Amino acid sequence: MKAREVNRRQFLKSAASLTTSAIVFPYVVSSSALGKAICVAPSNRIVMACIGMGGKGTNNMEAFLSNKEVRVVAVCDVDKNKRDKARKIVDDKYQNNHCKAYLDFREVIERQDIDALSLALPDHWHSVPAIMAARAGKDMYAEKPLARTIREGRAMADAVHRYGTVWQTGSQQRSSSNFHRACELVRNGRIGKVHKVEVGLPTGKSGRTIPVQPVPEGLDWDFWLGPAPWRPYIGFGRNGPHSDWRWIMDYSGGQLTDWAGHHIDIAHWALDLERTGPVEIKGRGVYPRDGVYNTPIEYKFTCKYANGIVMTVANDEQIPRGTKWYGRDGWIYVKRGKLEADPESVLNEVIGPNEIRLYKSNDHRQNFIDCVKSRRETIAPIEVGHRSISVALLGEIAMLTERKLKWDPKKEIFLNDEQANRMLSRPMRSPWHL
Repeated sequence: MKAREVNRRQFLKSAASLTTSAIVFPYVVSSSALGKAICVAPSNRIVMACIGMGGKGTNNMEAFLSNKEVRVVAVCDVDKNKRDKARKIVDDKYQNNHCKAYLDFREVIERQDIDALSLALPDHWHSVPAIMAARAGKDMYAEKPLARTIREGRAMADAVHRYGTVWQTGSQQRSSSNFHRACELVRNGRIGKVHKVEVGLPTGKSGRTIPVQPVPEGLDWDFWLGPAPWRPYIGFGRNGPHSDWRWIMDYSGGQLTDWAGHHIDIAHWALDLERTGPVEIKGRGVYPRDGVYNTPIEYKFTCKYANGIVMTVANDEQIPRGTKWYGRDGWIYVKRGKLEADPESVLNEVIGPNEIRLYKSNDHRQNFIDCVKSRRETIAPIEVGHRSISVALLGEIAMLTERKLKWDPKKEIFLNDEQANRMLSRPMRSPWHL
C-alpha cells in the first residue's frame, strides 16, 4: 500500500476538531465533526501492524483481522517462526501475499501508511516501542501491564498525551458487563461508604533450574533481551522464551504485575481512584530460593489512600481471586463470571438517569477502533493503565525493601527514601533508552 499524500490519521485528528470548515476528501464526516463519530468509507479502513506475535499478540491480530474497519498490513517479531506464521494467517485471510514481516519494530513504526499498532510484547519491551510509536503519531492497542517500572509508565503516558495518540490498554475486564455493573453499584453508594478493598491475584511460580542452551534457529536473542541485562540463552520453560519470561524479574513481576491491570484496575474504577495512587504501602513476599524464576510465589501488601480507604492485594491462596469492596452497608465481590453482594438485593438495584454512569463498552478492541476514528478517549486510557500497574510496582518495591513506604501520587516519588526511589526505574542496556 502506498503512503497517502495526506494520511488518514492526520485527517481524523484535524477533522475531530473542525468547527465550521467544509473539506472535500474521500472520507465521510458525520454531521458533527465536533467530537461525534467519523464515518470512514470501506476503502479507507484503519491500517494496522501487529508487533509481538506470541499467543496473545496473535489472538489480538486475528480479532482485528475479522474487523471490516481494519486492514492488517504488517507483522513483527524477533522470532522468524512467529512472524512467518503470523504473516501466513494474514495472507490467508486476505487471499494475497501483501503482508510484510519484520524483525525490527522500528521499521514498522517508520511506515507512513500505518495508522495503528497492536502491541503484545514482554513487559520489559513495553516502553521503548510505545514511546517511539507515539512520537510517530501511531495509535496503539497495547497489552497490560503498562510498563515494567513506574518511570517507564510515566514516560509512556507523557508521550501519548504529548503527541495526541489514541491508546487502549488491554485491560479488557472494563468491557465486561459484570465488572461494569459492580463498579457502577459501588460508585453510586449501594453498599454505603467503602472503607476496605481486597484484591486477589493468581499465586506465583516456584523457582526452576534451566540450563544454558543453544539459541533456537530464527530467534534474535540479543534483540529479544533488548533493554534488559544480557544473559546466555535459556528456554525459560514453555514455548522457548515466549511464555515463561513472566517469572523472571528482569522481564516482569510475575502474577502480581500480570494481573494488576485487571483486578486492581477494577478496584480503582469503582472508587474513582483510577488517576491517582496510594499514599502508604507495606507488605511481604515469599521469593524462590533458587532457580531462574525469581518473582514472588506468595505476596501480600496493603495500600492506604488519601481518602482513608485501605486496599489489600494478595495471591489467591490468601485472598480469593477477584475484587471485593467492603462498605458501611454491605459488600460487593466480582471476578470473571461471577458477581455477588451482601445484601443480595443490591444486585437488583437500578442505576437512575441522574446517577453516575461509567464509560460503557461491550467490545474492548472495537472501542479502540471507534476511538481511533472519533479521537475520543478509550475505556482504558494510558493514564489509567499507568496508575493500575503502579500499585503492583509499589507493592513490589515495598516487599523488596521490607519496610513501610510513603508515596506522593502527584509527584510519583517516595518520601524520604532514596533507595526506594532508585527502584522506580531500571538501567537499560545500550543502545536502548527512554
